[in-house]
Amino acid sequence: MPERTTRQRIADELREDVATAGVLSTRLDVPAPEVYEHVRHVARSLEDEELLVSPPECRDCGFSGFDDPVNAPSRCPECRSENLAEAAFKIE
Repeated sequence: MPERTTRQRIADELREDVATAGVLSTRLDVPAPEVYEHVRHVARSLEDEELLVSPPECRDCGFSGFDDPVNAPSRCPECRSENLAEAAFKIE
């Protein structure tokens, strides 16, 4: 049986449980920036399922209205804090 691709493994993980890019990076041994690209592609390729995204959130002011929720922002546009919770993903 052929080995599963990184995108297939990410999709499998997200069907099982909610995960952040950091968690997926650790579990699948893929750099976190690459995880975001793979997640975007997985979302486009889903047919009868949907990628649910809990956007990044500032831990200091609570801001979560980032333009691109499938991203790793470096700081909050509201308060400029770098204390951000990662976006979380799930496939349902």
